[in-house]
Amino acid sequence: MSAVAGADILTPESGSLEERYRESAAFRAASEQTRITPTHIHIAVANGLGWGFDGMDGVIFALASPLLIRDFSLTIPEYRSGLQIALLVGIAGMFVWPWLADRYGRRSLLAINIALFSLMMPVLAICTTWAAFVAVRCVVNFALNGEWSLGSMLVAETWPARLRGRVIGISRGTWCFGASLAGAIATYIIADFGWRAAFAVPAVVSLIAVYVRAKCPESPYWVRTQDRKARIARAEASGVTLSADDREWVSKAKRIPLRQLFLPDMRHSTGVATFIACCSTTIYGTVGGWMPLYLAQERHWSTAMYGQFYIWWGLVGFLGLLVSGWISDRFGRRPAFYVMLAEGAAFITLWVFAKTNTELWIYGLLWSIGFLGFWGPSMILTAEVYPTRIRGIGNGFSWSIAWLFGFVLWPFLAVWLQQRTGSFAAAFLLIPAAMACMALGVWWFTPDHAGRELDQIAT
Repeated sequence: MSAVAGADILTPESGSLEERYRESAAFRAASEQTRITPTHIHIAVANGLGWGFDGMDGVIFALASPLLIRDFSLTIPEYRSGLQIALLVGIAGMFVWPWLADRYGRRSLLAINIALFSLMMPVLAICTTWAAFVAVRCVVNFALNGEWSLGSMLVAETWPARLRGRVIGISRGTWCFGASLAGAIATYIIADFGWRAAFAVPAVVSLIAVYVRAKCPESPYWVRTQDRKARIARAEASGVTLSADDREWVSKAKRIPLRQLFLPDMRHSTGVATFIACCSTTIYGTVGGWMPLYLAQERHWSTAMYGQFYIWWGLVGFLGLLVSGWISDRFGRRPAFYVMLAEGAAFITLWVFAKTNTELWIYGLLWSIGFLGFWGPSMILTAEVYPTRIRGIGNGFSWSIAWLFGFVLWPFLAVWLQQRTGSFAAAFLLIPAAMACMALGVWWFTPDHAGRELDQIAT
């Protein structure tokens, strides 16, 4: 299946899975690659809502961290250890959900995923011990982390290639609105009613799962891949000679999925995607996870003050994802990385050395543009670089390795620097260096697939 995929959309095999799926008007609309249909919009909105509330849930944890440390009488290393346990379980979810998506499809698993993490959040509000809190957060992280790849894959496999960068960037950008909403929750709920009341709010997010099931069809790419497997199996059973393309394809597809990531034609893509993912989590995890604690303990901001900052930090950061998506489609993935990484590195350095609250606000809002904006091309690249047969397992592998490195192992260095120097400033200053390393890696190793159909990138 290569560039002729468009013809397959029009003439599916009789009795094929695609033929049955095409009885749905939504599936036919999602298969359309020449124009934008209402179904494309529904898919993008569903993914955007998932990302938005993913941002809300994740940032609520960070904003509540000073209060959690106080209420559970924790030291910073104890708090870090609890987070890392939950993150390790979350890494399993990041691998399992995409793996299941390769086997059972994108749409249903996305709906289940959103419902599970939304309904588990309020359970945290009734936890009375740190051990119970960590145990429940393990379940939340296991579900929450699957949304990262499921939604992006569904968008990548339905939207026209010429717009893939923009729509993934904008969908990813709704995370920023979720972060802003978390800031509002911190300002108006956590500050007045405590963190427990805030953790009950995300229960309403489970309604998104209903929307996904009602309006979003299955991925046409995934359906055609299942048909190809079935067609080849029937041919082999009947003794029919396979075409050269089919022989090559099935020789890969029959291998254990994880092994397929390291076949000669996939090693470079797997390496690049994993490098991009590791850089992304390292950069975000250092500041994103510890910024509220830094503002509370070292800059002496109240919960309401840093909650208000997060409102605007998320809103301004959305501009970065909006612009990076446009650059990705107009000029390529690599220029989008360069622009966002350079902007973020410059202003986060100024932010660390800021002397006044005004400077903290100005530089903080400005560095959010590049700091959040580079996630646009990151998510685009990891969603498109793998072939459909292993797109889920590939995303799961790259991002689970990245979570282990950036959110579990790297925080030991960040906390060690904080304990050694008495401030998170030294750890935060590592981020511009990490951004420079990421830019060099993009320049040397990263391909650019702007405007190309998925089956032209990898099969």
